[in-house]
Amino acid sequence: MQELYYTYYESPVGLLKIGGTDNFIAEISFIDNREQIAHGEPGVSDMIHYCTEQLIEYFTGRRKVFDIPVHQEGTDFQQRVWSQLLSVPFGKTASYLDMAKQLGDPKCIRAAAAANGKNQIAIIVPCHRIIGSDKSLVGYSGGMWRKKWLLQHEFRVNNGIQTLF
Repeated sequence: MQELYYTYYESPVGLLKIGGTDNFIAEISFIDNREQIAHGEPGVSDMIHYCTEQLIEYFTGRRKVFDIPVHQEGTDFQQRVWSQLLSVPFGKTASYLDMAKQLGDPKCIRAAAAANGKNQIAIIVPCHRIIGSDKSLVGYSGGMWRKKWLLQHEFRVNNGIQTLF
């Protein structure tokens, strides 16, 4: 098994924990409680450093596409959902129903939403870009304020407009 490294990055949407190996990123999660910070020294691999640099570029509006290898454990269905998330372009949104249709079964909407919620690589695997069929902001494990902020940021970078919602 490869050694896991992690670091923390203070982003515009709060503290992010970035975890991975020398070869891929396995976690980007929001830390709301500073007591969640792991004790001991975090390790920083070249991949973690590269990921942090790309996140800084994203938050400053200079990056729309990430080119970092990612890996997370999950069922075949979850892997398909996470792969589908990667196809939603920067500054755009899709609904859970759109996602279910893309997966080949509109009836799997709840399963797709559940898999979306299990995504462990926030921002890079852009689960924040999935909204309700009525265009409302629904469900985001990082908090609705973060989802709104991320969508507004991307919309503003793409279109030069201040707000989406």
